[in-house]
Amino acid sequence: MLIEDCFNLGYIAKLHGFKGEVSLFLDVTDPSNYQNLKSVYLEMNKGELVPFSIQNIKLMNKGFMTVQFAGIDSELQARELLKKTAFLPVTMLPQLSDKEFYDHEIISFEVIDIHEGNIGRVVQVIDLPSNPLLQLDFEGKEVLIPLIPGLVINVNRSGKILTIESPPGLIDLFK
Repeated sequence: MLIEDCFNLGYIAKLHGFKGEVSLFLDVTDPSNYQNLKSVYLEMNKGELVPFSIQNIKLMNKGFMTVQFAGIDSELQARELLKKTAFLPVTMLPQLSDKEFYDHEIISFEVIDIHEGNIGRVVQVIDLPSNPLLQLDFEGKEVLIPLIPGLVINVNRSGKILTIESPPGLIDLFK
């Protein structure tokens, strides 16, 4: 499995007990969508994904899962997995409407505001808990757009275009 064909599920945050269990932090919107996983890929070396079968899994609170991987039955073995990033194939992501997107999929999309026209290209989604932001690059300038309800008009995946309606006057601040 290639890393380009996967999405970042989260990472192994800490040991859980002394029999090889680990706590997997899930960096996803709804952790309950992943409570029946049978396996994940862990990035063991830079860009090298290794499949790990899941023997036991339990959804905890605040985005954590306790996971027992098959063949990992000691603290020493589990310690080798700490801080490793977990991935799943993008084919496991639920389909979204044309007004929704996954943060990773819109990187480098052109952003068209229905009033201002082309306002740049997506650099990243800054996932702040209180106020997520779209970070754009427009002719070398950073543009930050709050991801408020109703902002996204259309996500054109094939054309790599994100159409939005920004709050009145916001784009003028960056001109």
